[in-house]
Formats: sequence, structure tokens, C-alpha cells
Amino acid sequence: MKIGLMLPVGGSDGPTGGMPRWDDVKAMALTAESSGLDSVWIADHFFYRAPDGAVHGMHESWTLLSAVAALTERVELGNMVLCSTFRDPGLTAKMAATLDEVSGGRLILGVGAGWHDPEYEAFGLPTDHRFGRFEEWLEIVARMVRGETVSFDGTYYKTVEANLTPAPARRIPILVAGSRPRMLRLTAEWADAWNMAWYGAPGEKAIERLEGFRAVTAEVGKPVAATVGLVVRDPDQAPNEGDPTAFAGTVSELAEMFASYQKLGVDHLIVATEPVTPQAAQRIAEAKRLLEG
Repeated sequence: MKIGLMLPVGGSDGPTGGMPRWDDVKAMALTAESSGLDSVWIADHFFYRAPDGAVHGMHESWTLLSAVAALTERVELGNMVLCSTFRDPGLTAKMAATLDEVSGGRLILGVGAGWHDPEYEAFGLPTDHRFGRFEEWLEIVARMVRGETVSFDGTYYKTVEANLTPAPARRIPILVAGSRPRMLRLTAEWADAWNMAWYGAPGEKAIERLEGFRAVTAEVGKPVAATVGLVVRDPDQAPNEGDPTAFAGTVSELAEMFASYQKLGVDHLIVATEPVTPQAAQRIAEAKRLLEG
């Protein structure tokens, strides 16, 4: 089982609880690279408006991911997840092919339909028919990154003999995040991996979702890797704050929690740490080493 790390992108992800700088992103990425973690991931938002009206800024995620690709040599790279409405499908496919070239074949193209209406409204993007738009978008992207020339005449997107030149040197894996039945079937049809998030130790809800997704993939008849987003709090650095569902045990307890997901057949864990610091990342790497014996 692979274990990856969410990198800081905005909001309170900085080391002092404020906006992170590039140096903070770089430090986390290099910690993941040097400590033996398998992947690094960056969330994709323009900003987040909290229920109390407070606005938390975000850096542009694909730019950061491209910089991390050039900075690292070993870890896989992905967005958790790229919002489809933010970028045209043809442009996204072209970006993916180029970043996969820059990284030497390490990209996992993580995508989703998006959900945070305030950023859509602020940037003049449509909030209607989110699934229908994503369904068309995903088919175009998937077919293009897999080497097809795509002519598509849909309700929301149209292409005429669109292809990638140069073509990707390999089949770029696509990961889709989603939980509703139609999204699960779409994932099973077009993606290589599926993500559910965010969790602590596996409970009844997580187990039910994993079983439900496996039932869909069995119907479609295509294997799809299962990935899970986790929130892990370092009790020494952040004892009383953050996500209430976060796992806050010792390193050995953390390794046992990872093992419980491995027994459930999960292929890849993607960990968001509280706080977002290299020290917290090192704890994840230590637990991974314990897990592997």
C-alpha cells in the first residue's frame, strides 16, 4: 500500500497558521521525497469562504504541482482533486501530458466535479448541471490522454479531431473523487483510481463506501484502485485544534491504523497532516516504515 502526503496550498496551511509560501510547499515536498513517502498532492481551489464569511486564500494548484515536479525525482504527483470546471478538457489533457513529461512519468491526474459555489460565482463559472458537465469533460480528457483523437458533440463541450501532439509517453492514470452512485459508475468506467475523503480510523461509513464502490466496479468489470484521504493530527504540535475526525495517536498507533486500511484492500492512503509541517510529515513516514516492518 502506498502512502502520500497533502502539501500546503493556502488558508491556514502555513507553519504559523497563515498563508503558506513556496518555501513551505517545497519543504514538505522534499520531506516526502527524502523520507520514503510515495506521493504528494495539492488541493485545487481559488479560495474558500467559510460559513462565517471569512475568506481563505489559495495558491493556484497546477502551477505549484509543476514546480514540485521539477523539484523532486521520485514521488508521484497529483491534485486532490483538479476541479473540472476551472479548465477546459482539451487544455487539461494538454497540461497533463506536459506535466507527465516534466516529471518523468509520475503524474496521477486527480479530478472531480467541484463543489464550492462561492468560488464559481466569484469567477463567473456555472454551478448548474455539475455532474452532466463533468461526465462530458471526463470522457474527453480520458480519451485524449490515452492517445485518441476525439471528436465530441455534447451539451456542454465540443471538440473536433482533438488530440495530443506530442502524445503522452505512457498511459497517465486518472483518479476521480466522488461518492454518489452516478459518480461511482462514471469512475468505474473511465478512471484508474477512486478516492474517498476525509477520514480518521476506518469506521462503518468508510467500510460501507468501499464495499459500495467495489460492487460498482464488479458490475462494470474493470479493476479500479481504491484510495482514501486521511486527516492525521500530531498531538504534540496541534493537541486541540482542527478536524474533529482526525486521527491523533502515537506513531505506532498510526501504523496500526494504516494497517487496518491495508486489510480493507486500500491501495493508496493520502494524508493531510495537522499541522502542515515537515515534522508532522516525518511522523507519517515513520509510521509507514513500521507498517512495512
